[in-house]
Amino acid sequence: MSSIDTSLPEEITSVTANDTDETLSKDVIFELLKNRRRREVLTYLLDAEETVTLGELAEQIAAWENDTDVNALSSDQRKRVYVALYQTHLPKMDDAGIVDYDQDRGLITLSDNADLLVMYLDTDTHQRDRWDRWYAATSLIGATILAAAALGVPGFAALPMTVLAGVVIAAFLVLSAVHVFVNHRVQQVVEQKLARIT
Repeated sequence: MSSIDTSLPEEITSVTANDTDETLSKDVIFELLKNRRRREVLTYLLDAEETVTLGELAEQIAAWENDTDVNALSSDQRKRVYVALYQTHLPKMDDAGIVDYDQDRGLITLSDNADLLVMYLDTDTHQRDRWDRWYAATSLIGATILAAAALGVPGFAALPMTVLAGVVIAAFLVLSAVHVFVNHRVQQVVEQKLARIT
C-alpha cells in the first residue's frame, strides 16, 4: 500500500487538456503552489527553458532537498523524489495544464498555463524592476554636468546654465515617459494573466 496521495482535487480534475479558455481558478493555482516540490519543478523548468527528463528533474530536486550535489545523492534519495514526481506531482501539474508530461517517455516541458503560477513565485528568472538605477544614474550625470558648468570646466562653461538645466530636466522627462510606458505594458500583461484566473 502506497502512502503517496495520488488523488487529484476536483478543481484540477475538472481542467482538461483541450480546455480552450486557458483559465485556472485560484484554488487550483494555490493547490499546485502549496507543495515545495511542485514549486521546485517550476523553478527547474524555468531555468532549463527546454524539455527535461524525469530523471534529471528528480535528481536536481533531490539534491536541493538534501542540500548536496547531484553526484553525492544516494539511490534512495533519488528514488523517493522520482516516485513522488512520477505518481503525484507531475500528473497534477499536467492535468492543470502547467506542464506537458509525457509519462511514457519521461519528458517534461512547461505548458501555456505555467505563466499563471510563475507570477506568484519569487525566482531569479523574473525580470527585476531596476528603474531606481536609471533615475540614480540620470541624477548623477545631471548633477555632474551642472557642477562642471558652475565650476567653469571647459566645454560646459560655454553653455548657459539654463540650457544645461533644461537638458537635465528633459532627460528626466524622457526617462519618466519611458517608465510610464513600460509600466503600462507590464500592467497590461499582468491584467491579461489575471483575467485567465477565475
